[in-house]
Amino acid sequence: MAKRFSNSSGPSQRQLRAGEVLRHALVEVMQRETFHDPALAGVSVTVSEVRVSPDLKQASVYAAPLGGENQKEVVAALNKGAAYLRGLLGKKIDLKFTPELTFLSDDTFAEAERIETLLARPDVARDLSDE
Repeated sequence: MAKRFSNSSGPSQRQLRAGEVLRHALVEVMQRETFHDPALAGVSVTVSEVRVSPDLKQASVYAAPLGGENQKEVVAALNKGAAYLRGLLGKKIDLKFTPELTFLSDDTFAEAERIETLLARPDVARDLSDE
């Protein structure tokens, strides 16, 4: 008999698949939809990842405006419109439940830039060289 692993080992394949389905559908909805919130008007939003709970009823959406400007305001506006986006999403996906969306700031680009800056420092570059 196969031993079942706890969820502490990371997300299941089902969660990963559902997250990708949601991410693609969300990007498509956000590209086509016109937002009336001034914080979202004319802003391109990057959705980098969607993490889904084990029961697929909650989804954390990591998003950031292209260019990173006004990130807090954009994420707050997305959270205000989360119920509306959820309704649009429900028409596009083929899941038993449309998860409740929570938008979170995606700081991976800022973190990558910080690491690049550190690696470019002369003292760090000297330590990393093969000499």
